[in-house]
Amino acid sequence: MSKLGFDNDKYIKLQSESIRKRIAMFDNKLYLEFGGKLFDDYHASRVLPGFSPNAKIHILTELKDQAEIIFVISAGDIERNKIRADFGITYDMDVMRLMDNLRRLGIYINSVVITQYAGQPQADVFKRKLEMRGERVYVHRHTKGYPTDVNTIVSDEGYGANPYIETTRPLVVVTAPGPGSGKLATCLSQMYHEYKMGIKSGYAKFETFPIWNIPLKHPVNIAYEAATADLGDFNVIDSYHLEAYGHSSVNYNRDIEVYPVLKNILTKITGDDSLYKSPTDMGVNMAGYGIIDDEVCRNASKQEVIRRYLHSKTDYKKGICSLATVQRMEMIMSELCLSEEDRLVVSPAREKSDIVKTPAMAIMLEDGRIVTGKQTDNMECSSTCILNALKVVSNIDDSVMLLRPEVLEDIMLLKREKLGDSRYLLNLADMLVALSISATTDKNASLAVNNLDKLKFREAHCSHILTEINENTFRKLSIHITTDPVYPSDDLFYV
Repeated sequence: MSKLGFDNDKYIKLQSESIRKRIAMFDNKLYLEFGGKLFDDYHASRVLPGFSPNAKIHILTELKDQAEIIFVISAGDIERNKIRADFGITYDMDVMRLMDNLRRLGIYINSVVITQYAGQPQADVFKRKLEMRGERVYVHRHTKGYPTDVNTIVSDEGYGANPYIETTRPLVVVTAPGPGSGKLATCLSQMYHEYKMGIKSGYAKFETFPIWNIPLKHPVNIAYEAATADLGDFNVIDSYHLEAYGHSSVNYNRDIEVYPVLKNILTKITGDDSLYKSPTDMGVNMAGYGIIDDEVCRNASKQEVIRRYLHSKTDYKKGICSLATVQRMEMIMSELCLSEEDRLVVSPAREKSDIVKTPAMAIMLEDGRIVTGKQTDNMECSSTCILNALKVVSNIDDSVMLLRPEVLEDIMLLKREKLGDSRYLLNLADMLVALSISATTDKNASLAVNNLDKLKFREAHCSHILTEINENTFRKLSIHITTDPVYPSDDLFYV
C-alpha cells in the first residue's frame, strides 16, 4: 500500500469552513473563482499522496445548498478548438461534460458566459447549441479600458457593458475548463452591477497551488512551476503579504503582478481599500494544513517533476511545445538535482529496447517489482507489457496464453484487410478487447481482466512515442505513462 502524505478529510473540512467564513464577510454573497480542474485533479493527487482528485467536488457537495455555478469559456478558445490535453476533448465539449457531471451530483448550474467575444463564428454555434438545450448563455466582450484605465473599467462603459447574471445563492462559483478564460473579469463584472444595486458582494479565489504556507522552494511548489512551465509561471514570495503582516507567504508571479490593478478595481467597486492587503489574502487555500508526511509529498513531487520533464521533451519532438518550455523544465530538474533515471521505470524500458532492438516498455507494480514488455509480431510493446503485468498481479504463470490465438488473428486480419491499417499490430485497446473476449471462456483471462484495477496509478515508461490511441487508453486506465522522444518508425502519419 502506498504511503499517504496528505489527509484529504481534514483538508475538505478546513477548506469548506474557510469558504463559509469568507461568505459571511460579504453580507452572504461571495463570487469564488475556481482555478484548476473541478474533476480529476490528478496533479494534486500525484504530488500530495492521499489528496482526492475530486476534492473540489467533495467541497462543492458539502456546500451545494448554498452554491450555484457559472461556467466561463473564452470565445477565442472555442474558435481555436482548444483541447483539454488530459481528456483529448475541446474546451466547449468539456464545459458540457462538466455541467452534466455536476448536475448528476445535484449541484445547481446557473449559466455559461462566453468571454472576450468578437463575433467568432464557432462561439455563436456553441451559444446556439446550449440555448437550444434550454441553457442560459451570456456574452461578454473585451472590457473597455482594461487593464490600466480603472475609471473606465469600473464604469457603465467597462464592466457595466456586460449583461448582469441573476444569481440567487450566497456562493457563486465561477469556473472554466482552462486558464485565461475570463473568470476574474466575470466575478468583478457581477460585483460592479451588484454594488450599484446596493448588494455588497465579495470576491475570493479558491486555490490549491502554490501552497502559500510551505517554503518557496518546497518540491510541491516547484512541481507547480513544472506543471505551468509552458505558461512561464514561477513562484515568488508575496511582498505585499510580507509588508502587511511581517511573515512570508508564497504566491505566483501573475497574481503578484496584477495585484495593484486588482486592488484598485476592487476599491473602486466597493469603496473599501482595507479588505485585502495582499494577493495571499484573496485566496482560500488550506492545502498546506492537510500535509501529514512532508517527506512523502517531497518525494512524490520530485517524481512529478521528472514526469513533466519527459512529457515536455516528447511534446517538443511532436512540435506541440516550445524549446523554451523544455529549457525551463531542464532548469527545474537541475534545481532539484534530478535526473531522468531517478524515475525507476526509465532505465528498464530503455535497456529492454536496446537488447531486443524494438520498442519496449516498463511498468512498476505496487510492491516495487518492474515488469517489461517488447513489440512482437502481433502486439505493440504497450500491449505486451500490460499483459505481462496482469499475469504477475494475478499470479498467472508467464507461460500461460491469456489471449485466444484465433481472436488475435481475427483482429489483425480485420485491421489489415478490412480497415486498411498498415499498423495492424494490436494496440493496447485492441489487446484489452481481445482479453475480454477470451475471458468469456478462460478463467485466467477473466482473472486478469478483474485485476486491471491493480495497475491503476502505477508508473510506466516507454522507449518510444506512443500513438494517440495508446495514450488515451493509458489515461483511461489511470496509468502514469511517460515516453522517450523517439518515434518508432519514419512514418509521418502516426496516430
